[in-house]
Amino acid sequence: MKRFAMTAGMLAMTAGAAFGQCESACSGEKEMMTTAALGVFESMDDIIEVAAGNENFSTLVAAIQAADLVEALQGEGPFTVFAPTNEAFAKLPEGAVENLLKPENKKTLQAVLLYHVVPARAYAEDVISADFHGTLNGQRIDVKTKGKKVMIDGATVTATDLETSNGVIHVIDTVIMPETKTIPGVAAETKQFNTLLAAVEAAGLSETLMGEGPFTVLAPTDGAFAALGTAVDELLKPENREQLQAVLTYHVIPGRVYSDQVVQLESATTVQGSDVSISVKGKAVKINDATVISADIEAANGVIHVINKVILPE
Repeated sequence: MKRFAMTAGMLAMTAGAAFGQCESACSGEKEMMTTAALGVFESMDDIIEVAAGNENFSTLVAAIQAADLVEALQGEGPFTVFAPTNEAFAKLPEGAVENLLKPENKKTLQAVLLYHVVPARAYAEDVISADFHGTLNGQRIDVKTKGKKVMIDGATVTATDLETSNGVIHVIDTVIMPETKTIPGVAAETKQFNTLLAAVEAAGLSETLMGEGPFTVLAPTDGAFAALGTAVDELLKPENREQLQAVLTYHVIPGRVYSDQVVQLESATTVQGSDVSISVKGKAVKINDATVISADIEAANGVIHVINKVILPE
């Protein structure tokens, strides 16, 4: 077996074959060149062996080892890894890498690394054929073209299609970061869900919504709750806790359901047990009689869709 041993010079050379220089994808004039097409890379080693054989990925390999993900990424897969170089890790704030490598931050490190892995063998042409890709972290990475560059979230792809026995590697110049706050934390940051968060706390559901999930939350704004008038104050009373729990869990769908998936459904079963109806009228998406006004707000344990009305179970 050949081991991948691309030097820094070779990596720079193949960067000319990267997404960033892809004129076929951006202008349609030339066929995309990849490291495989150039004959630079040929290996039957798995993703970990390939990365370990390249000095440009030493920090990435150390992070994978610290996160106990070696065995997982040596599995059958297939996987697509967007691999940050050592220089990419060096861009992080001072001390950030050392902090991530500490045993007590293992869970966070795993979340970051798995955000760089798509559970499929996606070559360059496959990556740019979609606006986003789901990762092993659970969240999605966005794909955008900017001139002749292809961006994965905020990172530029600098080399593509490094073939391995269990997947493919694309090289990126920046470490991409997932959302690390859970649903309540993300909601608190937006400043438009104060009543919802107060209701979640009163119902004793804060710990649940900070759990692993994943959950899809249909989140009414403060204005949506205000439209209920004094009914909100009644729901927040301790003696009405069970009713409040029913109302709130009616706004939660098990799993991470993004907007493009939502519009393919006619209904969805909530954590409360009853179904919500889903309809699309023109550009408006309705959940029962509420309208979705903002969608796909990522959280570490799910996704939030903002709605303009509190929906009530029968």
